[in-house]
Amino acid sequence: MDLTDILAPPTEEREAGAQRDVGAVVHAIRILQYLADATAPLGVAAVSRGTGISPSTCFNILRTLARARFVAFNSVDKVYSLGLGVAELAAGLVGISPADLIRPELERLALNYDMLIVLWRVMDEGHIALVDRAHSATAVRVEMRLGLRLPTLVGAVGRCFAAATHLPEAELRRRFGALRWQDPPSFETYLADIAEARERGWAREDGNLYRGLVTVAALVTDQAGRPRFGISGITIAGQHPSETIDRLGAELKDVCAFIGTSLFPRHLGG
Repeated sequence: MDLTDILAPPTEEREAGAQRDVGAVVHAIRILQYLADATAPLGVAAVSRGTGISPSTCFNILRTLARARFVAFNSVDKVYSLGLGVAELAAGLVGISPADLIRPELERLALNYDMLIVLWRVMDEGHIALVDRAHSATAVRVEMRLGLRLPTLVGAVGRCFAAATHLPEAELRRRFGALRWQDPPSFETYLADIAEARERGWAREDGNLYRGLVTVAALVTDQAGRPRFGISGITIAGQHPSETIDRLGAELKDVCAFIGTSLFPRHLGG
């Protein structure tokens, strides 16, 4: 995913405030992230090729970041790496749980979409557990308790999980037969939903697990593509236009991708 897509404010905010990103800031962040992913210090030319930023712009930004100690410059080999300034910024995050780091995104989404946003942790024994939730003050919502556990394959999160893990159809059919839904889909419909989730990166469910509830979800995966967390938006049917729910699904995909690369960085050449 392009960093400018992540940094850009939601569509509604862009339209309301006609906000524009500052190009130099976007470039500086992209350079820092590229250096963070690298397994060895890099020269200006390598950074330019990897980020798509012109060599002269890369040089000027790297020189500025070096003066601020956000990158370190090796004057012998003419290469750059992350500097102590980055560690100073990150020091405040040391010891904070992943759920606490993710919470600001839950709150932002809950406020922007006026619905319940839920964070699920993928457990080892075939379940997901509700570890955090956020909602706006005005949302008409259902209450879901912390610690609630569900099978990994149910709901919108379950469709995403099945899409990400590529279970053989026979195994998927066996597990599907043990699931409990208030309004169960057919296995064929479930398979079609999984295929759609795999294609677009998020899933939607209308009233299968719980009648009267509409959910959308996406997954946070680690560097090996293993599901680690799920984030879902949950609303009572009829409270939001269908296109708003789908727009949330698409944004959840982007948010989960960003969280995944932040919590589980993929190192270049690693």
